[in-house]
Amino acid sequence: MTPSSAVRLDVGGMVRVARDRVVARIREAEVVAAALSAGRNVVLEGPPGTGKTTLLRSLADGAGVPLVLVEGNAELTPTRLVGHHDASRVLVEDYRPENFVPGPLTRAMTEGALLYVEEFNRVPEETMNILLGVLSEREMHVPRYGRVAARPTFRLVAAMNPFDAVGTARVTPALYDRSCRVAMGYQDEDAELRVVATVTDGPADLVARAVRAVRITRDHPELRIGASVRGAIDTVLIAVELAAVRDTAALEDGTGLDAALAAMTGKVTLGDGVARPVEDVVADIWRRAGEELGKA
Repeated sequence: MTPSSAVRLDVGGMVRVARDRVVARIREAEVVAAALSAGRNVVLEGPPGTGKTTLLRSLADGAGVPLVLVEGNAELTPTRLVGHHDASRVLVEDYRPENFVPGPLTRAMTEGALLYVEEFNRVPEETMNILLGVLSEREMHVPRYGRVAARPTFRLVAAMNPFDAVGTARVTPALYDRSCRVAMGYQDEDAELRVVATVTDGPADLVARAVRAVRITRDHPELRIGASVRGAIDTVLIAVELAAVRDTAALEDGTGLDAALAAMTGKVTLGDGVARPVEDVVADIWRRAGEELGKA
């Protein structure tokens, strides 16, 4: 077997760790683990805050391989991804392999890691092409450095939010042809309640209202993009601290509303043509969440 060929990963170990760490994502954990074990690369599609990074960290730990995380954005040039020669040393030594500073792709290939690229559809086309070449050949040639071969455990996982087209590029079909796609939508309400309760250890009534509020944002007619479960987590954490400062209950005297405004207004996006402030929209959603739970 050549150094650049893929080998199976410990699918059982990956799933076991994911079961312990990830709430209500067993199906996705099993499918992604099976694809990675089979030597496939993976595209994870879903909105932010759906547990993609937590899932990948768990699978990497279960497989016993490193995880190299890359934030995808317009500034992720091929040089930043692949690496560069140390300019100060080049002046003295000229170009040598010893003065090459590996980027995340080179490190992941040589370490046999999972390379996790977030917001992949925000990556410049020329950078995507570098990755596509690596997926095809499991190696790359770096000028003035040489050939970089991927160790057998190297895999690429690309994450994308299909609901936000602002500042994103169309992903070439060649990526999908070289990968397996797994959709990760929002979890159901019970699962999100468990996530928020586990992270915050907040009062049950506050957790329930915060979770209901963020779920309302996702289908609200005045919002183009709703909040993830992080909006509920932040609301609960802030409300608990505000309640201590004000010496009141977290859901009394506007404390919960103030927390929701701080936590959610930056996490949602108004729809086109919506004239009223985002604070008014979130305040209405917070009140509606309380009303719905009061009727339950």
